[in-house]
Formats: sequence, C-alpha cells, structure tokens
Amino acid sequence: MKTRDQEYREMFMAEALEYYDSMSRHLSELERNPSEGPALNELFRLMHNLKANARAMGFTDLGEVAHHLETLFGLIRSGERTFSGPLVRVVFQGVDALGNMIRAVGASQEMPSAGELLGNLDRLVRGEAPVLAEAEEPETDEEANRKLELSDLVYIQVKKLDNLLNLVGELVIDRDRILTLAQELDNPALLATAQHLFRISDDLQYSVMDARLVGVGVLLNKFPRVVRDVASTENKEVELTLSGQDVQIDRNILQIITDALLHLVRNAVSHGIETPEERRQAGKPVLGHLTLSALTERDDVLIQVSDDGRGINTEAVRRKAIERGLTTERAAASLDEKAIWAFLFEPGFSMAQQVTEVSGRGVGLDVVKLALDSLGGQLRVESEMGKGTTFTLVLPTSIAVKGALLVEVEERPYAVPLLHTDTVLALHPGQISVVGGVLVTHFQEQAVPIVPLRLLLHDEGNEPFPLASKDDLHGPQHVLVVNYNNRRLGLLVDRFQRQQNIVIKPLSKPLDSIDLFGGVTLLGSGQVCLVLDVPALTRLFINKRP
Repeated sequence: MKTRDQEYREMFMAEALEYYDSMSRHLSELERNPSEGPALNELFRLMHNLKANARAMGFTDLGEVAHHLETLFGLIRSGERTFSGPLVRVVFQGVDALGNMIRAVGASQEMPSAGELLGNLDRLVRGEAPVLAEAEEPETDEEANRKLELSDLVYIQVKKLDNLLNLVGELVIDRDRILTLAQELDNPALLATAQHLFRISDDLQYSVMDARLVGVGVLLNKFPRVVRDVASTENKEVELTLSGQDVQIDRNILQIITDALLHLVRNAVSHGIETPEERRQAGKPVLGHLTLSALTERDDVLIQVSDDGRGINTEAVRRKAIERGLTTERAAASLDEKAIWAFLFEPGFSMAQQVTEVSGRGVGLDVVKLALDSLGGQLRVESEMGKGTTFTLVLPTSIAVKGALLVEVEERPYAVPLLHTDTVLALHPGQISVVGGVLVTHFQEQAVPIVPLRLLLHDEGNEPFPLASKDDLHGPQHVLVVNYNNRRLGLLVDRFQRQQNIVIKPLSKPLDSIDLFGGVTLLGSGQVCLVLDVPALTRLFINKRP
C-alpha cells in the first residue's frame, strides 16, 4: 500500500512533467516570435506553479531554478529584458535542468547540482552578462537519443468516475442475482463461475471507489483564510488548528458537505468563541482556539469542529424553542440537554441577538442536517457551558455502496442504512410498557419509544397515531433501535433478515416525493427493496405521536 508521501510525490511528478512539456513547447513559440505574449504569460505561470509545488515538497534547488526563471520571464514580459542572445541559451539550459531534476525526483535519485546555472540566471536578472563557454559544444549522442517520457498518472473528470461507479453498481446487483440463482439451482459449475464473478466485481467495485477518494485536506486547508476573515469581522482573535488532512473520503461526499462545514466553522467563530473582553472576564486566554480535524471510526469518516468558547446555553435554547412554538413549556421541561440541542437544527432557528455579516439571517444549522441526511450521515453534538462545543459530522466513506440491515414487515423486505442503526433487540412483552399512549422500553438507561413500522408505512392523513396497547404483543418482539439527531426510536418489525451491502438507486417520479423512502435497491433474489429514510420516519413519529 502506498504511503501518503509516495502519493504526494506521484502527484507532484504528474504535474511537473506536464509543466515541463508545456515549457518546451512555449519556449519554441517564444524563440520564433520573441513578442509572443500568450506564450510568455504561460511560461511565467508554469514557472510560478512549479516553484510553489517544488518548495512545498522540499525540493529546494528545483524551486530555486524555477523561481529565477519566473523572475526572468517577468522581466521579459515587462520589457526590461529581451528574449535574445545569450539569454535564450541560458533559459533553454534552465528548462533542460528542470527536466533533469524532475526525472531525478521520479527515480528517487540525487538531484543534479544547479549552482553554475543559478549563477548565470542571477546575473541575467541583475542585467549582467552570463558566463558561458567560449564555443557551443556540438550535440552529443546522448542528447536528436533523448527519451520522451509520459506521466504514470492521468487526470479524469469526476463525472466519468460517477458514470463508471453507476455501471459497477448495476454489475453488483446482477452479480448478486446470478449468485443467488446458482445457489438455488445447485449447479457446481455455475456456482463456481458466479463466485468468481463475485470476487472480480468486488475488486472492481472497491477499485473504482478508491479512485474517487481524496484527502480531506483539499477542503480543510481552505479554512485558515475563512477563520481569519470571520474573526476579523467579529473583532475576535482566533487560532485555527488542522489535523487529519490525509484521511480519505469520496470526493462527492466532500463536495456535498462543503457548505455545511463552512457554516459550522463560521458559527463557531461567530457564536461559540467569545470576544477578547468576555474571555478576559471568564479567566480565559484572549486567543480563542478552533480545531478542525478528521479521523476514521470503523467504516465512517468523522469531521469535527471544536471550539473553546462559551458552549451551548441549554436553557436559552429551551426558551427559544418554546417561543418559536416548536414545543410546549411542559414538554420542554422533560427533555434532556441533547434533545434540547436538537432544536438548533430546526429550519430558521437562530440564537443570534442581532444580524451581522455572518449570523442572524435565518440560515441556521438546518443546512448542516439537510446535507448529512442526503448522505445518510449523522451529526453529534457535545458541549459544556464555559468550556466549548464540538460538532461531529459522521460520514460514510462512499455513497455508492452502503451497509444496510434488511428487515421484514408484512412479508416485504425493507433496507435500513446501518449508519442510523443502534442495535437490535428481542423483547418480551414484560420489557415493554405503555407511557402516555406510546410503547416504551429502556435501553442503556434511556427510555426508548417503540412504534410498529407498519404503522409508519401505512400512515395517512393528519390525525395522531392511535393510543398504543400491549394487547397485541405476544412472544418475543423484534425491535430495531435507530438513532437520528440524538433521538432513539424503536421500530417494531416482523423479523430481521440479514445485513448486507446495497447499491441505492433513486426513486423515479412520482415515488420520489414519498419522504419515508430514501431510494430503492435490488436484492440478489431479484426482489425490489425500498430503502427506509430514518430521519423522515423519526420526524413522522415525533409529529404524530399521541
């Protein structure tokens, strides 16, 4: 398995060889026409980019040669130097030297010395004549036999990878059907072929998924400027710490959560971290600290936004929720702090006291939840008054294939994404009670409401659910405990089938308007299976509970 250093080196090589080829082409154009503006501009840009990349990788000499050539092309562009005479020869020597250095990097060899070349480039920059050999030596055999090299890396448009992944998804569905058929027919030859197809398609699937992975750093590294600008607007002093930039995730997932992460970071600076005066009064350092980090947890990627600010004022959120009509005073009094924090993610909910450039405009944390719901992700919140707050985005590594638990209700299978499942329980009727017309059990010292899944699926109209009764509970009850927005809900099902990876396809019109389903998948038996949308099921239960 490649290390991150190897991957970065390969990426550098791919771009550097591409730059080198472009330099040679544009130099030839410039030699034919010294006033060729576009070629000159492109040479300046290429040298600038190569300089930055080389310095970032620690290739000092390569970066210095590119820097001197960049300066020289800048002088030519401004008319202070002309592309003629000895200058042309030194520039060509410089580009050749860059090529040799780049090839040395690719071969992990010691980089050739550039001392004499740098001296001549420095003289040309100062307007002095370069020190050259008295006569140009004829080309050696080593030089008409120069090898032409191509990069080992290619750039692929994301939409091409998307299309390839969709095709692999179709293959996986058919593969499962073939394997199931082979098992049913009990044909050894067909079964062996089906199992071979299973292994190949599995490797292909993960290879395509791997090709779409990028380091989280491509997004995280954009935030120092964001934090600086927001802190300046809010008259606050904030230090940002980044970690986990090498953690790999599907590029499309990163794209989808970009706005959500931006909102969380701005929110942390605007609402979380106090002003310098407030921090002094609280006995804190004037400099606020914000941490943006990525890490892995099992098959998930966690991105955390953590600040050392004032924390969430639970009582203030409780009052605001009652004021907004999101809950009653009586109901709010019985909610724990995490249930209260969940109101922060309601549309338009804001704790801002006044409208500023970055807050109080009615765009709340609901945008974060919407992004996560679309991915089948989760949002965790931890906060302590006066100490700070941490928001954790729990994301799948890939959105193409998801782990799911298959359950059965009225002889029909339904798939529940594993990301929203806590546990499965087999409960005796004595372990279930009725509280306020709702079935309830206790799990990990928490009261968990239970609702028959068929009741949610068959819901019609705006009437509340009927009062629950234990009269119909006979024998072990199969309960799937799901979790959304820190709210647990037990789904009563007929039986559990199995756990498996599924390829989710979107529902077509008009079925795509049904909130309870997040898509559809095809099982190995060829049977169509609806994928349940746990956030939608949870919201439906909350809105219609007795």
